Amino acid sequence: MPFTNLELVEQVDAFPHPVYHSAEHAKQLSTLVRLTTAAGDTIGYLLPSVVAALKDTALSGTWWDIGDSITLRGNTIEERNENILKTVTSWRENKTFKVLGGWRNELYAVYAPAGQLYLTMERAATCLFGVVTYGVHMTVYTTNPIRIWVPRRNINKATYGGMLDNSVAGGIAAGMGAFETLVKEGAEEASLPEDLVRERAKCTGAATYFYVRDKRAGGEDGLLQPEVEYTYDMEVPEDVVLKPCDDEVQEFRLWDVEKVKHELAAGNFKPNCIMILLDFFIRHNIITPENEPDFLQISARIHRALEFPLASHALA
Repeated sequence: MPFTNLELVEQVDAFPHPVYHSAEHAKQLSTLVRLTTAAGDTIGYLLPSVVAALKDTALSGTWWDIGDSITLRGNTIEERNENILKTVTSWRENKTFKVLGGWRNELYAVYAPAGQLYLTMERAATCLFGVVTYGVHMTVYTTNPIRIWVPRRNINKATYGGMLDNSVAGGIAAGMGAFETLVKEGAEEASLPEDLVRERAKCTGAATYFYVRDKRAGGEDGLLQPEVEYTYDMEVPEDVVLKPCDDEVQEFRLWDVEKVKHELAAGNFKPNCIMILLDFFIRHNIITPENEPDFLQISARIHRALEFPLASHALA
């Protein structure tokens, strides 16, 4: 049976929602330990398996304060960065968590309140600490009628190999801005000229949700991944053709809306792409309150209020 739009959303916003699944949300929180800043701000949720590893000082170091919540010691960003790197490097060397087999040598930023940088950590480790990660997603499309450029991920990718993806997408590394990441990913993944992206890409908002990873993501099932995806639209003329540039993408196809909806309902898209495409359909009057009985819940859960401090990617 094809998935409904709400069923698709629930696959992505899979951590129990405090409004729509309040009892399940409370039950889930009771099994987790909060990762906090020195000031007591919650910046992530820790699974029992991660808490157990942190309590092993021979494995994880002595720079963790462990009580009702867990705090990484360090008076400066640099000290915290050094301490968490030592911990996750030890876990990688000791094969404590399978997910660290996908080590990226790329740092992601973790934020305290008011968008203040608190620390940076290896990208592959973020889901072990349940911290918010950030990315960009752009839908590239033609009009009259709307057709969307859809890539298929390389079958050999360790994460979601062979699945359909958004036209352009990528994670925001520490020190990078949202739009500069978009320009970089557009060139690397889709062979889009920088000047074309700078001229035509329009920011349309952000999708926010709380994903719970499965085996397709690589590593352990059930790891926690709250995410923010800045969303962009880019309308292009018919003579603009997206082509693979690096080994991330196998091919691009230009599909009409009905084909994209069919592939969504079949479960063939990488999970977080669901949110971006449904948001696109809402904004372009393809999904409306008149044709979607779960319109309000879908719209709300594409823009979930996350219970953690969020970044500011504004330029200083």
